[in-house]
Amino acid sequence: MQKSINAIRFLGVDMTNKANSGHPGIVLGAAPVMHTLFTKHLKVTPNQSEWFDRDRFVLAAGHGSALIYATLHLAGYEISMEELKRFRQLESRTPGHPEYRHTDGIEATTGPLGQGIAMATGMAIAESYLRAMFNKPGFDVIDHYTYALCGDGDLQEGVTLEALSLAGHLGLNKLIVLFDSNDTQLDGPTKDAVSEDIKMKMESMNWDYQFVSDANDTDAVDAAIAKAKASDKPSFIEIKSIIGYGATKQGTSATHGAPIGEEDATRMRKEFDYPYEPFVVPEDVYQDFYENVAERNNRTYGEWVEMMDEYAERFPELFEQLEQIITRDIDMDIDKLTSPEELGTKEATRASIGKLLPKYSEAIPELIGGSADLSGSTKVKGINGNFSAKTPLGRNINFGVREHAMAAIVNGLTLHNLRGFSGGFFIFSDYMKPSIRLAALMEIPSLFIFTHDSVAVGEDGPTHEPVEQLSMFRTIPHIVTIRPAHTNEVRHAMRYTLESKRTPVALVLTRQATTVTTDIDYGTFKRGAYIAKDEENFQGILIATGSELELALDAQTLLKEKHDIPVRVVSMPSMELFLDQPKKYQDSVLPPDCDKRLAIEMGATGLWYRFANTVIGVDRFGMSGPGNEVTEHLGFTPENVAKTFKSI
Repeated sequence: MQKSINAIRFLGVDMTNKANSGHPGIVLGAAPVMHTLFTKHLKVTPNQSEWFDRDRFVLAAGHGSALIYATLHLAGYEISMEELKRFRQLESRTPGHPEYRHTDGIEATTGPLGQGIAMATGMAIAESYLRAMFNKPGFDVIDHYTYALCGDGDLQEGVTLEALSLAGHLGLNKLIVLFDSNDTQLDGPTKDAVSEDIKMKMESMNWDYQFVSDANDTDAVDAAIAKAKASDKPSFIEIKSIIGYGATKQGTSATHGAPIGEEDATRMRKEFDYPYEPFVVPEDVYQDFYENVAERNNRTYGEWVEMMDEYAERFPELFEQLEQIITRDIDMDIDKLTSPEELGTKEATRASIGKLLPKYSEAIPELIGGSADLSGSTKVKGINGNFSAKTPLGRNINFGVREHAMAAIVNGLTLHNLRGFSGGFFIFSDYMKPSIRLAALMEIPSLFIFTHDSVAVGEDGPTHEPVEQLSMFRTIPHIVTIRPAHTNEVRHAMRYTLESKRTPVALVLTRQATTVTTDIDYGTFKRGAYIAKDEENFQGILIATGSELELALDAQTLLKEKHDIPVRVVSMPSMELFLDQPKKYQDSVLPPDCDKRLAIEMGATGLWYRFANTVIGVDRFGMSGPGNEVTEHLGFTPENVAKTFKSI
């Protein structure tokens, strides 16, 4: 066992030394914890790494990627020794921080501190919900734990506190956090930054707290994990370790984020009685991991497969639903779940989502989520009551005022094959952006629903009126931002979201009522932009999104009737989807020879100059007052649109 622990340590040291980059401190200190977890407790099958009923392990302290890469390699995952040697190199399978979909065995992309525990919370919610939905007497088809290994830095991030608070409140008893407590962070001793009583803090949030005085005491670590698994609360195990254990500068921040060097590594090999060259692992270490990880769990996996076969015969409908979740395949005609509204219908698009979401949820058991203490305003709410330990089938998560954790938890739900969604005011997307960025990086179809999308919010004033947020989302790679003009566009946007398998969506909705002005089919809508209303021999183009589409159509009428100027109106609910279309389609909507174009949107103007030479937008903060007066003051009237167009 000690040789195996040292194999993890020295592979981590070798990786960081060869790359001349990385974080060896946590590898040297926490290797005994990783070995104990993987060989004694973790239910995983390296040769079937996508097994649905596996335990989830999230390395919240993502800077310690060498620790998990070394462990996964030894356990038999598809991470070769050559890839360990290519640590942090261009296009390697061992990047600087763990990346989901990129490396076998990585459950979540981590690195931005705080994200890991929050995503693990989402995974634990998913496990609890799925367990309650699908398990039957004698058929525990869903029964696993979620583990996260964190450091001091994770616990100092606000998103972690939000997640810990909610997890304790919800009673997620199969969530276990292992805290590598080494009293050291990058800038020095943690006492320079924090002085809290972690035990009191955790217990006050309804967590079961345990303390292990020495990470090298693997029996104590083993016993603590076993006790945590039996708890009726989420469990937090503080494990005291020495950062950079064994290195010349052990116990100091010098070992946190810099290689220890070949000379120190050679000295350590002698002191640790590990007489092997860099990147050489003795066969008995591989055998230890094979017997205690792969072989131990392969039997469990085989029993699960047999149970699932019998489950399919006994409960065919449930099995089919579970298979749909496992394969991430929503196999149904989504359009049949709802009906389009007639032209002329007036309704705020936030009200539209409030009507549509329950209908989709009734047919799609994967849909689960809620709002950040705003469901009365956003209309974004899960069905079947509130989720809790006592009511695990409730699909409404009362996130409370915890926007950042909400977004990360939605990612955790989605990583666990559910379709997580969140609801909030668009202005508060600022609190959620790091997690949303990770959703895009991980290529997972999380749904982030935002309402109160513009200065039309009005009376709440500039603190609550988003201006730059649309541009922020539209510049994040691999996310689709959709700002529907009316309820039928919302309906199409939801279909796009539910059909997406690898792309998160930011759905941006109005507080104020908008009119159904177009009857567009889904195939055209998902191209990102379309001709909302055309005129023969048009002399220019008005481009609009959201509530401004109705304004553009009114301006079109004014220009034609009062000034005899025919113009085309284009609805562009998604820049990203439009820019993905073939140039032929783009040119059919926005002909290159028609350069007299005016874009209209109640947000920052910068990105619109890609499509138009003139923009009516908002490049300042908003103001407090009735919404219609604010928008009029800022120039969003048919008269000003017509005047501006004529001046081009």
